Amino acid sequence: MKKLKDILKITFVLLMACNTNMNAQQRGAVVSPEVHADNSVIFRFVAPQAQKVELSAQFLTDRLLMSKDETGLWSVKTQPVIPDIYPYFFVVDGISVADPGNVLMFPNERFKNSLVDVQGQTSLIQSIRNVPHGKLTYEYYESQTLHDTRPLLIYTPPGFNPQSNKRYPVLYLIHGATDTHETWFKVGRTNFILDNLIAQGKAEPMIVVMPYANTGMTYLGTPMTIAQNSAQNLFNEEITKEIIPFVESHYNVITNAEGRAIAGFSRGGRQTLDAGLAYPEIFAYVCAFAPAGNLDNFENGSYASASDLKAKLKLLWLSCGTDDTLYPRSLDIVKKLDELGIPYEKMFTPGGHTWMNCRIYLTEIAQKIFKK
Repeated sequence: MKKLKDILKITFVLLMACNTNMNAQQRGAVVSPEVHADNSVIFRFVAPQAQKVELSAQFLTDRLLMSKDETGLWSVKTQPVIPDIYPYFFVVDGISVADPGNVLMFPNERFKNSLVDVQGQTSLIQSIRNVPHGKLTYEYYESQTLHDTRPLLIYTPPGFNPQSNKRYPVLYLIHGATDTHETWFKVGRTNFILDNLIAQGKAEPMIVVMPYANTGMTYLGTPMTIAQNSAQNLFNEEITKEIIPFVESHYNVITNAEGRAIAGFSRGGRQTLDAGLAYPEIFAYVCAFAPAGNLDNFENGSYASASDLKAKLKLLWLSCGTDDTLYPRSLDIVKKLDELGIPYEKMFTPGGHTWMNCRIYLTEIAQKIFKK
């Protein structure tokens, strides 16, 4: 009975969404979100039949109740917001709904939030600036490890010429759990961050490879039987046997460890440590953001020896927000590295498990890797 009620409730919200589109066409375009010069934001949502609509946003501590006018348009105005990019959604009679008036979406396997970009008066590192821009390319490869067609999103820097003999270093950038290969682009704004840093001379021109790193799911969203039945670290196999060979056979890149870096967030941070510390002969730069790391891997032979890591790694870099639930685990990793005498750098910032922090971390490590 509860399941039937839930289905009917969702159906009702979907019907309201259809009515929303019709009403929006009748009244004209609904602007949402609308960012003001003082960084306050108005959010709007058309739902004449709804009884209650709330705004949930990452910059809020609690939901904001929206008010409805006589036409069925719900709205709310926030206090000024610290400039950044934030996910948000509406809660319509208990059902989470993305903003139909906004084309900016948060790519994720489990939720579909919208994004609001509060730019402020000062250009942020992820802002679109009048500088030379790189190119984003969607690639697909056949994975023999996973028996699946897999996507890659690849950033090539300004001036990249596939016909040239010039070879570029590569950063392999891994998303978090339930995110996708598009999240580092659409939420992390990797391309604009690299464009701006390269234009300033703060980062070396590099290629950035953003794979779909969920080895438990096909690209089309079907659970992977091979992953469910395997005790192996399939991502290690995927990146070393499938992704790197594909990139190196299709792009002009440096093909030694000094020309490869790996970085990732959350589960991608764990995958970064697992691959980077297992294969220092493949990756000279290993940068983990709020990693869901496994300390056992330092002891069970999954990682290279401490002497190998000391000799081969040019940079091991760890970061986390001090309000992040994974912060204690990051401290444990730091303690273990200290015990083993493995050099590292760390950056612990305020905040939680957010993409706002990820953009900070990416900006920081992009200025450290591949320095000549």
